[in-house]
Amino acid sequence: MQLLVIDADKEIAAAIRRGLHDAGHIVELADNGRDGLFMAASDRFDVVILERALPGEIDGLKLVMTLRSHQNLVPILMLSMLASVTDRIEGLEAGCDDYLPKPFDMTELAARVEALKRRDHREARPSKLVVEDLELDLLTREVRRAGCRIDLLPREYLLLNYLMRHAGQVVTRTMLLENVWNYNFYPQTNVVDMQVSCLRQKVDKPFPRPLIHTVRRAGYMMAADHRREPAAAPPRRRAAPTKPEWPAPRPSRSAPRTGPARWKDSKSSGSEPQPG
Repeated sequence: MQLLVIDADKEIAAAIRRGLHDAGHIVELADNGRDGLFMAASDRFDVVILERALPGEIDGLKLVMTLRSHQNLVPILMLSMLASVTDRIEGLEAGCDDYLPKPFDMTELAARVEALKRRDHREARPSKLVVEDLELDLLTREVRRAGCRIDLLPREYLLLNYLMRHAGQVVTRTMLLENVWNYNFYPQTNVVDMQVSCLRQKVDKPFPRPLIHTVRRAGYMMAADHRREPAAAPPRRRAAPTKPEWPAPRPSRSAPRTGPARWKDSKSSGSEPQPG
């Protein structure tokens, strides 16, 4: 399932994401009511897990009432330190489907999430993700392209699932690390690029058209036709003018001969120098 956790306590949110991720779910996080409302309104989540005491203008109760006023019927599970009967009734009357006091057991949270999904009274969602001729069955976890079955490893399946859910959108490496690898930090490694490369070998290489595209300096995009503008050619530089190479000057023929040359001439003529 695609789950959204809205909690200002980052340690609790990270622990919830780890537990639900281990159960096979894809979990996205928001740490304030404004971002959480924007994400929940996209209607792409199966269940929303919400902390009641959120900082800022939009707390948990206001967030729920805003969603319900716009006929958004996503199942909502509210978490809160306020555990009295009055507090629970207030949360349920605001529009929550379930209310779980803190502290809680992770197995109980996972069971309640599964129960909310079974009770989901919204229109039935498609059980398949489809991008062009690539299909991913969410129930059987079977992947096919052009009718050919593709066997994926668990991490490859989660990566493909996330890319297909965000088809047509740029997905950054940080988003993949947080939602597929469950990292809340950016490790100095190319694990994302290596895993995407392995996924391409199975999903793209045997077929004529690629679906997984690299967006330079951004991340990746799953799309049927991703056209990038050609890079502008760099301006041509003019070559620096070179200095003309002038010929070396020739020695003058009228230059006087040196002393040794005159002595040789005198010997060759047969005359000897006279003593003084």
